[in-house]
Amino acid sequence: MGALLLLAVCFAAASVRWSPWYGPPAVLFLALGVLGVADLTQRRHSVLRNYPVIGHLRFALEALRPELQQYFIERNFDGRPFDRDVRTLVYERAKGVDAEEPFGTERDVYATGYEYLVPSMAPEPVPEQPPTVRIGGPDCTKSYDMALLNVSAMSFGSLSAHAVLALNKGAAMGGFAQDTGEGGLSEYHLRHGGDLIWEIGTGYFGCRTADGDFAPSEFADKAAHEQVRCLSLKISQGAKPGIGGVLPGGKVNAEIARVREVPEGRTVQSPPYHRTFSTPRGLVLFLARMRELAGGKPVGFKLCVGSRRQFLSVCKAMREEGVTPDFLVVDGAEGGTGAAPLEFADHLGAPLTEGLITVHNALVGCGLRDRIKVGASGKVATGADMVKRLVQGADYTNAARAMMMAVGCIQAQRCHTNTCPVGVATQDPRRGRALDVGDKSARVHRFQKATVHSALQIMGSMGVRNPDDLRPYMLHRRIDPLTVRSYEELYDWLRPGELLADPPRDWAADWAAADPDRFGV
Repeated sequence: MGALLLLAVCFAAASVRWSPWYGPPAVLFLALGVLGVADLTQRRHSVLRNYPVIGHLRFALEALRPELQQYFIERNFDGRPFDRDVRTLVYERAKGVDAEEPFGTERDVYATGYEYLVPSMAPEPVPEQPPTVRIGGPDCTKSYDMALLNVSAMSFGSLSAHAVLALNKGAAMGGFAQDTGEGGLSEYHLRHGGDLIWEIGTGYFGCRTADGDFAPSEFADKAAHEQVRCLSLKISQGAKPGIGGVLPGGKVNAEIARVREVPEGRTVQSPPYHRTFSTPRGLVLFLARMRELAGGKPVGFKLCVGSRRQFLSVCKAMREEGVTPDFLVVDGAEGGTGAAPLEFADHLGAPLTEGLITVHNALVGCGLRDRIKVGASGKVATGADMVKRLVQGADYTNAARAMMMAVGCIQAQRCHTNTCPVGVATQDPRRGRALDVGDKSARVHRFQKATVHSALQIMGSMGVRNPDDLRPYMLHRRIDPLTVRSYEELYDWLRPGELLADPPRDWAADWAAADPDRFGV
């Protein structure tokens, strides 16, 4: 800005001394300089704070033709973007704008794979207060009431300090939870008092020994913090199941190193497996140990589903040990905001629909579903997304990508370069400061509140008062141009305890082969 103002002064002096033709450039540079100062001091647009003056090109593209702006600037992290309508919906809800479109849907309702929820001729009113989900099984002494939509796992280190602060403050304002991701528990997660789900990954960041093992006493100390309401053990994630996370050394500053308890400036790579257990039984017993160390707070684990047989092995271990987690989070292969190898992102893991239905059915068939709540994450962004996942077996949902967009992400795909243009995914202090915590936290709060309200409106239109009343026959999918089937018809839904008594033929081989002492394929 100083250069623009200096040019304005030089041209003004030239117009006085030599020719009045230097006057218009002086006025132009003065106007641009004033605009730049205004951009730097405003708090609403992070792009303009990091790129004063030139950042207006983004908004010019959006005004001229939204598709251009979305193509050039808002491409998705992993090549599988939200469609234009969903991106617009997220941004408008975060801004507090009513998202309504004239002339009906632009979707091809006769396309194979098109899904729709079934409305009722007798709609129900929307409840004044959104329902919550009680997290806490029989072994839990400090249950937690989870919101229907929460902030999914995103670590400090991947996200900037200001982004973490904004997400947590938004969660505190709205009464929902923020998952810390596996990058440790930082002061930014704690500053504004929002509820936290502390995620522990294979690197045990924040509760690790010098050689990378789990540190029980440190875990117990941090788990005792009042804001830590649940503890989640990460087995795998949707973007890259079966591979560890990577944080480039350029992002590992002194603060990140202290939070994660790793060397400064060196790339951090968490292993793909846990050191503390190697069998389904070991997993279950470790969860019990975590709950004991956490003073009875709810514990659970997150996974991207692969082998049904492996998950049934975990279910058998739960039954034999008499130990169950308080919750599970199913992460769909289509989810994941972090960087991942293309082959992993495109070819490994079950999509959320299949993974969620598998986990729900396995728990029901083993007689464990009433003890364990199930969360769902993977491109959840709208009220309709939430209702579909609740129909498919979830009790609540988490969102990462949509929450990043609510906090200001424009999907520039520079997360791994430390040059995020809006200060969301960077550890560059100057870029991070461009994200105004007060403004963005309000956007996060508005987005979550409006999206949950939308889900409740949709349920009301379906004649449903409570999420527990949703059933598979309420969601339909087009199989071909002439055939539509409900989810009740498309999938087998097990009865409580059916696997224990008389496993159906489709499940019998996997159930018989499931071994609580071996993660077989």
